[in-house]
Amino acid sequence: MFSAQSGTHLTTDIRAEALAAPKSGITEVFTYGWGRPGLIPLWAGEGDMPTPAFITEATTRSLAAGETFYTPGRGIPEFRSAVARYMSNLYGQEFAPERFVCTIGGMHALQIAFRMALGAGDEFIVPSPAWPNFLGCGNVIGAVAVDVPMGLTNDGPNGRWFLDIERIAAAVGPKTRAIVINSPSNPTGWTATRAELEAVLALARKHGLWIIADEIYGQFVFDGSARAPSFHDVMDEDDRILFVQTFSKNWAMTGWRIGWLECHPSLVQTAENLIQYSSSGVATFLQRGAVAALDHGDSFLKHQIERAKIGGDIVCKALSSTGRVSFARPEGAFYLYFKVEGAKDSMAIAKRLIDEANVGLAPGSAFAKSEDAWLRLCFARKADDLVEASARLVKALA
Repeated sequence: MFSAQSGTHLTTDIRAEALAAPKSGITEVFTYGWGRPGLIPLWAGEGDMPTPAFITEATTRSLAAGETFYTPGRGIPEFRSAVARYMSNLYGQEFAPERFVCTIGGMHALQIAFRMALGAGDEFIVPSPAWPNFLGCGNVIGAVAVDVPMGLTNDGPNGRWFLDIERIAAAVGPKTRAIVINSPSNPTGWTATRAELEAVLALARKHGLWIIADEIYGQFVFDGSARAPSFHDVMDEDDRILFVQTFSKNWAMTGWRIGWLECHPSLVQTAENLIQYSSSGVATFLQRGAVAALDHGDSFLKHQIERAKIGGDIVCKALSSTGRVSFARPEGAFYLYFKVEGAKDSMAIAKRLIDEANVGLAPGSAFAKSEDAWLRLCFARKADDLVEASARLVKALA
């Protein structure tokens, strides 16, 4: 007979890197609040809109045509060409299809990038607060994350998170191999200026470091710009930069698990080799849907960005009225990262808000070590839900 308790001693025999994979604090609150009637879930990094029909129909046509066989590890030619067209239009410069590799979502692209740049014992720098998957992705290959706290000016709606370049430079050591930059940022909404990107690139060039660039929220900016500043604006072709991307956010495709890695063409064969030994490629029918998103998804993306702007205005105005929270207004992405004044345990606060407000938020302890209680709220939802969630939160926090 097999039981849940048997074999617990086996944990001593698996690799330490596997055991070191951190438990997700976001998953903990998700599990705590899952299934509660009427709960408004603002804990995960996704919106409430399903994938639009023009994307799903392209996938359905591919399935009907029998495109269910193995695919090239780096992606079908149509996919790579579509990504090149999309990037060329977005950044106003020519991108060759040979720079892009199809992956199973942004997380897979991140894993491939980490394995290309890092190994056991290597260190990588991560400005903090940060998406916890950066740290976990490094841990499971034996690399060591070095958190570098970001700066925060004025600590209010008119303040701003910023990169402390001197702190980052001081964190570079003999084992440092890479710097991870996520802009616009999950969870803070910080959006790097061109000058900040130039400073990071100069530091990376000086020390021969890789930059792993997560720019997946690049078009979710709220200052009227078409997109956020990017390393593409300041880099040379042969700079050591690996870009990770996903279809999850722009086109409401979180459950599809498709994305891409961008690198110098000389590295694509290495990336494809790593894909061969991790996933062996992405299904053709999923790639057909992704091509439709890239070629025909501009209006849907603009609609999503406008919804996020309205959503951000709703939650910022409401929570400011409590007198109990402080935050720097997000410049991009679709999260509000705020501090609950006088509180220390973000997990306890998150669970209490589930119990008392029936609203799910992510605890700040998932993103950074802090003596204060921070929470992350995802505002990529319809306005009615956010108005209701804000009213509940204001009442509970007051």
